[in-house]
Formats: sequence, C-alpha cells, structure tokens
Amino acid sequence: MKLAVVGGGSTYTPELIDGFARLRDTLPIEELVLVDPAADRLELVSGLARRIFAKQDHAGKITTTTDIDAGVADADAVLLQLRVGGQAARNQDETWPLECGCVGQETTGAGGLAKALRTVPVVLDIAERVRRTNPDAWIIDFTNPVGIVTRALLQAGHKAVGLCNVAIGFQRKFARLLEVEPGQVHLDHVGLNHLSWELGVRLGGPDGENVLPKLLAEHGDAIADDLRMDRRIVDRLGVVPSYYLRYFYAHDEVVRELGTKPSRAAEVAAMEKELLEMYGDPALDEKPELLAKRGGAFYSEAAVDLAASLLGDGGSPVQVVNTYNKGTLPFLPDDAVIEVQARVGRDGATPLAVPALDPLYAGLIANVTAYEDLALEAALRGGRDRVFKALLAHPLIGQFDYAEGLTDRLIAHNREHLAWA
Repeated sequence: MKLAVVGGGSTYTPELIDGFARLRDTLPIEELVLVDPAADRLELVSGLARRIFAKQDHAGKITTTTDIDAGVADADAVLLQLRVGGQAARNQDETWPLECGCVGQETTGAGGLAKALRTVPVVLDIAERVRRTNPDAWIIDFTNPVGIVTRALLQAGHKAVGLCNVAIGFQRKFARLLEVEPGQVHLDHVGLNHLSWELGVRLGGPDGENVLPKLLAEHGDAIADDLRMDRRIVDRLGVVPSYYLRYFYAHDEVVRELGTKPSRAAEVAAMEKELLEMYGDPALDEKPELLAKRGGAFYSEAAVDLAASLLGDGGSPVQVVNTYNKGTLPFLPDDAVIEVQARVGRDGATPLAVPALDPLYAGLIANVTAYEDLALEAALRGGRDRVFKALLAHPLIGQFDYAEGLTDRLIAHNREHLAWA
C-alpha cells in the first residue's frame, strides 16, 4: 500500500507519522511519500518521520519529493494538508477582518473565504494531476475550509472524502469523561464542517443509550470551559456545539478579545519555528509534546481509520466525514457537503439517516450552505462581485457596508494568489 501526503513538510506531519506507526496493523503502509515544495522543511520532517518509524519497528519506506506528479504516482490514497500562503496569509486572514468589526478566523467569515479563494484552485490542480497519474486513488482532504474544498473536489468528479478532527476530538474527550474506550462512544454529529453539534452521545453504537444529558449534568463546566463558551449556552441548547460555534454565539465578545492579543497565526508561526528546530535533532525519535499545542489532535487516528476503510476492511464501518448530502438533510441540495456520521467503504461514504433538526440548527446550516455555494462560485470563477455576494451572504457579516469594506481588503491582501485580481 502506498500513500502520498501533499503538504508533507507541514509541522503537523509527525502527528500523522506517529499514527501510521502505531496503527500499522489497521493501515499497513509499505511506502509513504511526503510531497512539498519546501525542500528544506521536507528534509527536517522526513528525518524525524523515518526515526519514528524505526523506533516503532515500522518496515515502511518513507520518501520525499517536491514533484507532485511523481509523488502521487501509483498511490492508493492521497492526503491533502496544504496551506496556500503559509502562516503569513493566515495571519492576514485573522487580522484585516477585525478592521471592519468582524471576526478574524482562518476557516469562517471573511478570513475563511480568503482561504477558500486561495486554496480551491490549487487543490483542484493537484486533484487533476492525481487523476491523470492515478485515477483510482482516493483523495482525503484535511485542507481547510474542508467543506468548501471537498465540495469543489466532488463537483469536479474526483474520488474524495473530507476529514476534520473535531468529531474524533469530542469522541476521545467524552470517552475519558465516561471512563470507557473511545470505540464505545458514538456521536450524533450533525452539521457542516466547523458548524456542527453533538446532538447525542451514545454508548455502544448508533442505537445505544444517549448519555449526553448525564455528561452535561456531571461535566457541564468542564465541557463549556473547553469550548470557551458560557455554561449557560450549553445548558440552554442541551447539546454540545463545535467550538467554532463560539464565533456565531459570541461574535462581538470574540472580536473584542481578538483585538487585544497577537493572532493565533503569530503564535503558531513561533511554535512552528521551534518545532522545526526540534525536528532537526537527530536524537529525536518521537513527536514532541509541543506538537499537541499546534492543533490537529487525533488527526492521525481519524486519517488512518478513513484510509483503511476506503482502501480495505481495516477501518471503522461508521465515521464522521464530509461528503455529499444526498437527501440526508432534506432542506439542503443533494450536492451540498455536510459533516455527519457515514458508512464508509471502498465505494466511498454514505451518510446515515439524521432525525429532523430543530430550526435553530437547520436555519444556520442552510444559511452557511448558501454562503458556501457563493464562496465556491467565487473561488472557481473569480470576480469582485462574486466575492462581495459571498461575504454579504455570510451570517457573520451580512451588512452591505461590511461586505464592501471586507471585499476590498480581501482582494488587496490576496492579490498574489488570485489569478483574476
């Protein structure tokens, strides 16, 4: 089995490598290719990756290349984890929206749109290269904004599934609180990527006992603190929202907070510098503790599970993924991309049935889906007017003057990445 990781020079990669090494019985990789245009980062990351494999007695071969076509040739699956423009572009996404009084964040709002505009054309080019080189390969997208990027891939006819670590993070957290094995915890996870809710937490499987009320009663403070939300929000909803819902439920508070401290991108850039220095240490043969602060917790376990299910029978039959709606949420088009529990196998992902949603959730999902439609149109076709319409449609913006100002700022800060600008 051969896997390729595009964006393999990322400081995330050792987390992925650690999972591949530990879970080799689930996903028996014979060759892993790390693909990245940054040869210097590739050297540091791949050196640590080989040492991790060696320490854990993994017999797989790790190779590197800056050539996408060569890297994805003959791969059974290609994982995408790239960041167009790097942390510098992310820093802009997180700062210039604040000038208009709107949240600055890399996956939602104006910053999220900027990332989509930079990313979708690049990902589609990579996917076309995969299709020309190896049309049978599965594409697993971890590149944000995952929902929009996955829809672009599926709409273009690629064999693609989107992946996020939010759901597996909740699963692991709830398992610890309940003192059970993670595999015993099934989430009633519903929504879009970075716009989702845990409507139930079931023990033993999809039809198991819903212990969410017990979790909220006994651990509500800890759950709310982890979400960085007021406990009253969680109690009033009676469900657990993704922490990204904080940008919606406490938007103005978050904007004030973000205006008083360095951006998350600045923090991550400093962290990445330190991590790369660590990766260059020939004595280091495991992922460092600092990596846990970088984000992406449990990404490796989720990636292994998904790849194993798509390529064989090693993964869990039901997983939370991003895939076509196909009537699952009846108020959305069939070709909208949703994030729900799905049955995953060699033929891809099929969403499981979802009970009728409260309008409180369905309304916001429909609104953000409409924004994502317009965002994808802007990413594919370009043009100031399309960018403006997407911003105006976003529920975190929604005002004419805000959308006008944000459109000008977005284009000015991303001109080098926009072929049409």
